[in-house]
Amino acid sequence: MFWASYLLAVLAIVLAWPVPILLSRAQWPARSPFTAMLLWQAIALAGGLSMIGAMLVYGLEPIGDNLVAGLRALAGMVLFSAPTTALGFWHIFALSAAALLTAHLVFTLLLTYYKIQRQRRRHRELLALLASPSGQDTGTLVISHDSPVAYCLPGGSRSVTVLSDGLMAALEPAELRAVLIHENAHLSQRHHLLLWAFAAWRQALPWLPTTRLAQESVNSLIEMLADDVALRTESKATLIKAIAIVASGSAANPGTADIRPSSPSLALSGLEAASVGPGSDAVRTAASRVSRLLTPQPQLPAAVRSAVLAGCILLLALPTALLVVPGLLG
Repeated sequence: MFWASYLLAVLAIVLAWPVPILLSRAQWPARSPFTAMLLWQAIALAGGLSMIGAMLVYGLEPIGDNLVAGLRALAGMVLFSAPTTALGFWHIFALSAAALLTAHLVFTLLLTYYKIQRQRRRHRELLALLASPSGQDTGTLVISHDSPVAYCLPGGSRSVTVLSDGLMAALEPAELRAVLIHENAHLSQRHHLLLWAFAAWRQALPWLPTTRLAQESVNSLIEMLADDVALRTESKATLIKAIAIVASGSAANPGTADIRPSSPSLALSGLEAASVGPGSDAVRTAASRVSRLLTPQPQLPAAVRSAVLAGCILLLALPTALLVVPGLLG
């Protein structure tokens, strides 16, 4: 497993730095946001697997020719007091680092989920006091606020879309339908799960710049996916006007953060007020969405999309093969 550990380390570095930077600067994701979303997920999963796998394989190299054999031998050392003389200092250090990083990632994922659930619960309690039914459907609530605000609060059968009366007064019926379709698309496509995963990834490794790039790119892609759903029934001009009205209201009224949840994984950023001023990610995302709608580009050719999907499979298969195939490159 000697060469496998080094190849995994190289793959981890490539997926943690140059690849996300290049992908975040590319123009093609706007032409096929679903394909780009799959690629971001493959990069994150393969990067994490390679990062942990490189340390794990190096640590197990003296006692097994693949991951399964090495773990079996390590279990014998831990559980049955088998001799540990085959493991040197750096092998034990690598194994400890792999275990700690794995525990850190899993703990951060669970902690992020717990915080999100707690915030959602508190926000639902506030909505029970401050919001009223919209009269349109049971899944839409209205809060009293002059600024145009719209967001969705995931929760399975209790999922709701929240609108401000300022938004309802500012939009025409068709524009309001576009907002509702957009927010409902977030809920039906389970975008909050993606936001949760990438938010946890960023919190676990905040020192890695590409975790920020990944989260920002995923936030933008889910907006494009929801826009595409709205465009199936509403016109492009209607959607553009809705985005522009909400974005202009958020830029002029940064105080709207007081009436929205604090976590982007809690209230999905859609056709809603931004939490801060014009330089915020939400306003930049709104600008990129409008630009995408004003100057539409053709969808990526099927052959290119297939090639990207094949790349996603390869990204996941390569570290897996290096970990489990007996004697591969050993």
